[in-house]
Amino acid sequence: MLIANHILIVGGGFSGTLLAINLVRHGMARVSLIERDPARMGRGLAYGAAQEDHVLNVRAANMSAFPDEPDHFATWLEAHGLGGRQSFATRQTYGAYLSDLLQDARHRSGEQLHVIVGNGVDLSFNGSNGAARLTLEDGRVVGADAVVLTPGNLPPHDLPPFAGLEAPLYVRDPWSCEIAEDLAGQDQVLLIGSGLTAIDCALTLRSRGFSGRIVTLSRRGLIPYSHSDAGHHAPLKVRPSETGSALVKMMRQRARFVGWRNAVDELRPFTQDIWRAADDEARRRFLRHLRPYWDVHRHRLAPDVRERIDAMQANGSFLTFAGKIVDARANTEGIAISWRPRGQRDTKTIMARRAINCTGPLGDLARTRDPLLQQLRDAGLIRPDSLAIGIDVDREGHAINAQGEPSKRLFAAGPMTRGAHWEVIAVPDIRRQVGSLARRLALSHWIEGNGL
Repeated sequence: MLIANHILIVGGGFSGTLLAINLVRHGMARVSLIERDPARMGRGLAYGAAQEDHVLNVRAANMSAFPDEPDHFATWLEAHGLGGRQSFATRQTYGAYLSDLLQDARHRSGEQLHVIVGNGVDLSFNGSNGAARLTLEDGRVVGADAVVLTPGNLPPHDLPPFAGLEAPLYVRDPWSCEIAEDLAGQDQVLLIGSGLTAIDCALTLRSRGFSGRIVTLSRRGLIPYSHSDAGHHAPLKVRPSETGSALVKMMRQRARFVGWRNAVDELRPFTQDIWRAADDEARRRFLRHLRPYWDVHRHRLAPDVRERIDAMQANGSFLTFAGKIVDARANTEGIAISWRPRGQRDTKTIMARRAINCTGPLGDLARTRDPLLQQLRDAGLIRPDSLAIGIDVDREGHAINAQGEPSKRLFAAGPMTRGAHWEVIAVPDIRRQVGSLARRLALSHWIEGNGL
């Protein structure tokens, strides 16, 4: 049995922070939380890089950090005069909430919780059951009995047609710079992708004073739908037995009776089990054919955000196209992007002063630039999942090594475990995952401490 007197968490975003807080709540082990970017400690990318007008996609009533205290965030919000249970709070506000939780945990735990600012570059273990040794970029070394990787969402993949192009013409990571800088009113900006990241970038461009045209281009040209008052109904109580196309048919039929929002939402308690029960081929078909449609129905916008996008579409300042980018070349006017509209053979050209990669987070370990993930992959301590969308783990979060064996002392949690769980990017799913992992790690320490 693993005896973890000191647990090291690498990544201080939402997943890592919440895991640290839960470990302090449930156990007696020492916890070290490491984050390379001090501005994102306790907040992560989603809440640390958010702008003032970036709004949560879920109402406050469903955003508590703790499954056993469902009103925790709503109560905090009301206490600070920032809204209530039905509010769509800003992501900056939610970042402040997480930061408060971390500070409170540090205050209550004393020396039990140690926060370290640093960039891990090399992790090794003293034998298969030995202690961990993490070397930081500045040469510091941190030892531990167990390590949990919580890298969060990594930056998007580089797009081949834009190879060789650099900022300010092409922005690889939409959170890495001021995307509206030096743009004029007559300019046109291309957002590559039309999901939640593209919506955030469109709002940022407008809030920073950019008055030109914004164009989104994605394979299917789908934009996330909005939340609404779904009304009351009797939800599903058991997991549907249907799979694949039969499940899609069942959901369409269900939507006719309870509305599509309810039909999607009531599937949430069963989504992870449905994913785990599917084989790799079924999962690949879902990713290839259904994922874009699932995403726009499942990950919805706050109503006022969708209204702003609708208004921009109505006045012609926000356009959405469906197709595939074929080529991109810099010229004196910016970038000429050649693209093929969906279902057509001929190509068209879009001129843009700036193109921003909004295709979503990286998941393929073979393409990551993260130095620690590269080192762990090359050392065979972790491996990509079978779909190349994250780190391969078992159901309890043990990292799977290159030989297919679960590690006793290396774990992973958060969005990079989506290959095993699929639904593990939203707050309700992550809080449940890290809560369970914290209890298991804390229990192992408690059993040893009591001689059991």
